[in-house]
Amino acid sequence: MLDQFLSAFITLFVVIDPPGCAPIYAGLASGATPAQARSMAVRACLIAGAILLVFALFGEDLLHALHIELDSFRIAGGLMLFLIALDMVFEKRTRRREQRAEQIRATPEVEDVAVFPMAMPMIAGPGAIASVMLLEGGQRGLPGSLVVLAALAAVMVLTLLALLAARPLMKLVGGQVEAVVTRLLGVLLGALAAQYVVDGLRSSFGI
Repeated sequence: MLDQFLSAFITLFVVIDPPGCAPIYAGLASGATPAQARSMAVRACLIAGAILLVFALFGEDLLHALHIELDSFRIAGGLMLFLIALDMVFEKRTRRREQRAEQIRATPEVEDVAVFPMAMPMIAGPGAIASVMLLEGGQRGLPGSLVVLAALAAVMVLTLLALLAARPLMKLVGGQVEAVVTRLLGVLLGALAAQYVVDGLRSSFGI
C-alpha cells in the first residue's frame, strides 16, 4: 500500500510540479494584496483538485463511452507525459508558463488568476488529468483507488503551500536551484512515462 502511495504521489508531484507553479504564481499575483493572493491560491487549488477528482472518478467511464481501451489511453498518456518530461529537461515548459503568465499580466482587465491560468491549465493540465486517470485505471478495488486519491490530496496540499509561500520562497531559493530541480524531476517523469507505455504495450499484445 505504501509503495502504491509513493508511486502515485511521485507521479502526480512531478506532473503538477508545485515548485514550478510557485514562481509563476508569484509573478501573476505580484499586484495583489497578501489577502487576495491567499484567496486566489486557495481557490486555484480547490478548483484544480475538483477537476482532477472528477477525472479520477469518472475518467474510465468516459473512456468506455468513447470506446477507448484503458491500455490505449495508457500508451497515449505515457507519450504525452514523455513530451512534458522533455520540455522540463530542456526548460521549454517553464518558458511557456512564463510566456502565458506575461500574457495574463499584459491584460489589465484580468485580475483574478485563480481559475485561469492557475487552476487550468497550470495545475490541472492535460498531463495531470492523464496521470490521475492512468493511476486510477490501474487500481483494482476500493483500497487502491483511495490510495491514489490520498496521493492526489497530498500533492494538492503541497501545491497550496507552495503557492502561499511563493513570494518568500522565490527570494530564498532563487532561479538556479529551481532550474536544477525541474530538470531532475523531468528525468524522473520521463522514466515513469516510458513505464506507462511499456505496461500498455505488454497488456495490449499479451507480452
